[in-house]
Amino acid sequence: MKQMITLNVNGGSYELAVDSHRTLLEVLRTDLGLTGAKEGCDMGECGACTVLMDGEPVLACLILAMDARDKDILTIEGLAGNGELHPLQKTFVEYGAVQCGFCTPG
Repeated sequence: MKQMITLNVNGGSYELAVDSHRTLLEVLRTDLGLTGAKEGCDMGECGACTVLMDGEPVLACLILAMDARDKDILTIEGLAGNGELHPLQKTFVEYGAVQCGFCTPG
């Protein structure tokens, strides 16, 4: 059974009908189209799904979307502002830190 929840993601507010068993990662990727957080291991081991929730890093594959309602979620897509890369993103570019890029958002 779906429930209406509000997710605050990257400064925007989204009202969504979600099944209670869906993870934050599934909702971010499928419903909101934010594909920066990746599903790697789906067990909380790899960190590819890491997002910030109320300023703290969490593994989105282990968090139910229901538990993220009314929290402030920041994904890799939300780091850049006003068309400028975030200092962390700039550093990755400057030092060539990206390899395949799969786990980079985490």
